[in-house]
Amino acid sequence: MTKPLSVGLAGLGTVGAGVIGMLRTNADLVAARAGRRIEVTAVSARNRDRDRGVSLDGLRWFDDPVAMASDPALDVVVEVMGGSDGPARALVEAALSAGKPVVTANKALVAVHGAALAGLAERTGTTLAFEAAVAGGIPVIKALREGLAGNRISRVAGILNGTCNYILTVMREQKRDFADVLADAQRLGYAEADPAFDIDGIDAAHKLAILAALAFGRPVAFDAVHVEGIRSVSALDIAFAAELGYRIKLLGIARQTEDGVAARVHPCMVPESAPIARVDGVFNAVVAEGDFVGRVMLEGRGAGAGPTASAVVADLVDIARDRVTPVWGAGSGDLSNAPSVSMDSHFGAYYLRLMVMDRPGVIADVTAALRDAGVSLGSMLQRGRAPGEAVPVVLVTHETRESAMRSALAHISALDSVIETPALIRIEPA
Repeated sequence: MTKPLSVGLAGLGTVGAGVIGMLRTNADLVAARAGRRIEVTAVSARNRDRDRGVSLDGLRWFDDPVAMASDPALDVVVEVMGGSDGPARALVEAALSAGKPVVTANKALVAVHGAALAGLAERTGTTLAFEAAVAGGIPVIKALREGLAGNRISRVAGILNGTCNYILTVMREQKRDFADVLADAQRLGYAEADPAFDIDGIDAAHKLAILAALAFGRPVAFDAVHVEGIRSVSALDIAFAAELGYRIKLLGIARQTEDGVAARVHPCMVPESAPIARVDGVFNAVVAEGDFVGRVMLEGRGAGAGPTASAVVADLVDIARDRVTPVWGAGSGDLSNAPSVSMDSHFGAYYLRLMVMDRPGVIADVTAALRDAGVSLGSMLQRGRAPGEAVPVVLVTHETRESAMRSALAHISALDSVIETPALIRIEPA
């Protein structure tokens, strides 16, 4: 009988417990697909006494996760502790250095240190697998790296953070303000006590950096991703978006251009008819565009014990079957050195909402600022009159350069008739 694959699991939170639960519940199914049984035989976590909802009886315990990496009885190490540095990084580096395969769900680690870790895995002839690091149970890593391997990918984009998508969905459906919905999301467990990592776009940027590296065959470059979150999106903007035929989504978008790779995370207005506009709640979705396959969209739950455990176990099955694919889809010598493209070169249409004093000459001053920056106005919305009081004015531009729009915005913000920081949201075609 073939020897079971012996797994050391570092991290016993929601995901770690989910991995143990899945491997036990579906043991026979997993064994049939892996060619042998896959068993967690050792674990490491900070607290031995906490109830994880799964039995740890018979499992060897390591107080130090790095020590677990050198255990000769283990065939593979699973890291689900989180964090781009500290124990998680030390564990992964130790395991790879020892020639031991690693499966991780840690998007921050892969986004920030993925290039170095991939090099280490290549030098030691072992595997670094991270299907669970992006979009939970959606098999997007395998889709890009293997399923679409024969395509030149021109664009990859998606809803990559379920917390933000949930907040924006509820704001739209219930016509509520951001702060109110965020507080509810925290009570329901959809948002952390400190939600900054999610709502400021960092989590989505980590995932986009990984997707861009896979899609375009170049080393991961998290620092080159332009990042904006959803704190400034208001219920008023969501209402105006609906009036204009759009929905607001936080998207991560990476594109291969003649000048290099452009990667950005920010709120977007997308047409209501676009498939991705219909992805609501805590769901994620990823769209890839290839030269032969055309457009492919994958949708599903992007987080949680079950979906993330599903992705971890998929990687373990590959390791059990000795299926090996280079971390970024090609060896380091075959990766592209395409540069990163500045956000200033982005070209597209913009939604601009101003709160202005309702008095003669205001619109003329605003349109003059747009004209002087070379920005062409497509349409304008103004509802009602309130002489001497603040009123919202919405402007939609034709396609223009980001740098030109920023120049116009600086001049508009300086007008004494503009009494709040203008709201700027980029319009993304379907």
